[in-house]
Amino acid sequence: MPLYERVAIVGVGLIGGSIGKALRERGLAGEVVGVGRRQTSLDKALAVEAIHRGTTRFPEGVKDADVVIVATPVAGVVDAVRSAAFFAPKAVLTDAGSTKAEICRELREPVSPDLPQLRPGPNRWIGSHPLAGDHRTGPEAARADLLEGRTVVVTPEDDTAPGLVDRVTEFWEALGAEVVRLSPEEHDWAVAATSHLPHLVASALAAATPEDWLRLAATGWGDTTRIAAGDVELWTQIFTQNRGAVLDALRRFEHRLAQLTAAIENDDRPALAEQLQDAKRIRDALGD
Repeated sequence: MPLYERVAIVGVGLIGGSIGKALRERGLAGEVVGVGRRQTSLDKALAVEAIHRGTTRFPEGVKDADVVIVATPVAGVVDAVRSAAFFAPKAVLTDAGSTKAEICRELREPVSPDLPQLRPGPNRWIGSHPLAGDHRTGPEAARADLLEGRTVVVTPEDDTAPGLVDRVTEFWEALGAEVVRLSPEEHDWAVAATSHLPHLVASALAAATPEDWLRLAATGWGDTTRIAAGDVELWTQIFTQNRGAVLDALRRFEHRLAQLTAAIENDDRPALAEQLQDAKRIRDALGD
């Protein structure tokens, strides 16, 4: 028997599509409904069996859902969650966005005294962030195993209902993920260093490379700059929402670059080796 009668996924791209494929492959949902703005994207999600049906009509898509996952770019998460809170009054609500603090802050604020339903509240809403992805986008790149063994950060706040935390944790674990719990603010500071800064560095490296020299680019350049091929608008939204933490991570990186620059300029081989060894130690600690 399925764990959920109906799951609605708002935004069926790489992440949303992978969630849908996993739900279907594992038999976790009686029906997976995709909600999107463009019928062409929904048709692609149907073609790869990421969803059972799709609709561009938001109220119809989330109606009677047990769980609603918002997998849109971060700038659209707040409006989608508020709409889902209104049109799916019994559903558990979460998202898959790469930033959390600003989203959670906005969702705590009342929208209208006449429409209290637009504020989902601590019994229905909790933020999530699957730490999985690809530089490719769209439902065509979705994989049922994308979340297997990967970390999903769930971000309860001080007043979040414990039962809601457990239900959302159960959802992600059922897809094969490992759940870590952090506050929205802790999440944003951490991913600024481990996700957002690497994208900026990859982008800077790619942009600093003369195109005429690309014929000499081997696997090192390709591996280091791969994520720079990601969706430009999506990443612009992420850097804007997580501005403070990203700037802090950039300053730490600039400090390290300055130390490397000084060591090379001064032909200080011991200092250069120390910097490289420190970096190797941290990278080796990841274990892969």
